[in-house]
Amino acid sequence: MSGEVLKKILVIEQQSDVRDLFMEGLRARGFYPISAASGRVGLQQAREHLPDLITCGITVPELDGYSVLWQLRQYPATAIIPFIFVAAKMTQLDLRKAMELGANDYLTKPCTVDELIRAIAVQLEKQSLLHQAKPKQFSASFAQARSNVPENFPPIDQFDYPSEPPLNEVFQFIEANYHRSIALSDVAQMVGYSPAYLTNLVGRQTGQTVQQWIIEYRMAAARSLLLKTDRAIEQIATQVGYHHSVHFFRQFRQCHGTTPQAWRNANRSAFTQCHKR
Repeated sequence: MSGEVLKKILVIEQQSDVRDLFMEGLRARGFYPISAASGRVGLQQAREHLPDLITCGITVPELDGYSVLWQLRQYPATAIIPFIFVAAKMTQLDLRKAMELGANDYLTKPCTVDELIRAIAVQLEKQSLLHQAKPKQFSASFAQARSNVPENFPPIDQFDYPSEPPLNEVFQFIEANYHRSIALSDVAQMVGYSPAYLTNLVGRQTGQTVQQWIIEYRMAAARSLLLKTDRAIEQIATQVGYHHSVHFFRQFRQCHGTTPQAWRNANRSAFTQCHKR
């Protein structure tokens, strides 16, 4: 179609015959292929061209495929580019490492151009659907979460969390949904990362896991409710996202070293006196 913007595919492949085969096949099927014979050059090409998808070997020279992927995932501009490993063989250990670093798929050599194109098409379709759905889904989720907050629900305690990309949407989603039954997989799906990659990203930048942040929000909300309302502990547990009050009691004690009621008794009078002044 005239004027159609071609999808850019970066092929990082050491073997020239395989690289040329993939380039010709991609070009024949309407893609705009870019090639690199080493990991270092591939990383430069990725940052310069911001391709729609990257295929890469594992044992490419100068910078191996794992290192290329790790560096790409450090920067917001390249962090969400779909990445497919194309390798001669991948052990379970190789596959686990690839997924933990945030790879989207892998192909085993020798593979045909048709197999490569199918894998690329699947990932591009997923990326397209994610971009279309995420703003609406996030807005709807945020609105629904706010509408489900009980009337006169006091604001949670304030605490600092990273607000810069790519973590701002992570914490916005947690803030809007901590009182619902959410887990790592829900947050990962919303922001478009694999659970393993999101875990590594959040841990690297904050020193905590996604689940620990969810618990922090819930504990902050629970403290506000304990101080500012007379609601029963079981009711508070439900309102901050716990289906079972026993689970809430256990986590509250782990975080505060005491029970919710004991914490309320110890802090309520000081809070009341402070707000009477």
